[in-house]
Amino acid sequence: MDLTIRIDPTTAHSQRVYLAGRLDTSSYAELDRQLGPVLAASVPSLVLDLADLEYISSAGIRSIFRARKALAARGGKVVVVNPQPQIQKVFDLVKAVPMNEIFSSVAEADAYLDAMQRKVLAKGEDSDDD
Repeated sequence: MDLTIRIDPTTAHSQRVYLAGRLDTSSYAELDRQLGPVLAASVPSLVLDLADLEYISSAGIRSIFRARKALAARGGKVVVVNPQPQIQKVFDLVKAVPMNEIFSSVAEADAYLDAMQRKVLAKGEDSDDD
């Protein structure tokens, strides 16, 4: 599944962006392109709703970090809501240990993230049988 991006109208306090599908090396550039005008606006916070995001690679994480950095430069925030368990696991790992201290290449990082997300999904399927 490709990445689907929906950007809701801006409110006085935030901009909500919904992501569905896969945020990876083939889709991160489109997210960056569509977030460009959002990040250039003076909205104080960006809400990324990840309820329907199934997969994120290191390229997708970099896109989110770039958005965080852009908003932080002017005192804004990026808030992530509704991450699927496998996406939350990736965020937990990245926050705990910087990726550039673990992996020697983007390909290696993506392979690890892919395997980890598959493992989390497989666990979820096993618990559904109970």
